[in-house]
Amino acid sequence: MCRGAWYRAQDRIVIEIKEREEKVSFAVRVAPRARRDAIEGEYQGALKVRLTAPPAEGRANDALRRLLAERLNAPVSAVRIVAGEKSRIKRVEIAGVTRKQVIALLASE
Repeated sequence: MCRGAWYRAQDRIVIEIKEREEKVSFAVRVAPRARRDAIEGEYQGALKVRLTAPPAEGRANDALRRLLAERLNAPVSAVRIVAGEKSRIKRVEIAGVTRKQVIALLASE
């Protein structure tokens, strides 16, 4: 069963978080070559993430997986990029994480 929910902030729809079979998925907008690694809330319906890694040779994708795993207390192997590997906008899927944990991540930034 797939359940989708929108995380809402101040009565506006911000980001869609889908939960299915003990996995969550959501959109991420990556800004590579930033000064620091950071999760900066929402941008156009996706989680905005800044990464110091360059986009070349999949380094930014690896950095994104490590950052999300660290912030959500999940193993790096549980974080997969399921769409948009070569795009700034990606769809990630994380096993063993709940929608509430992702919402808490958004709320803490």
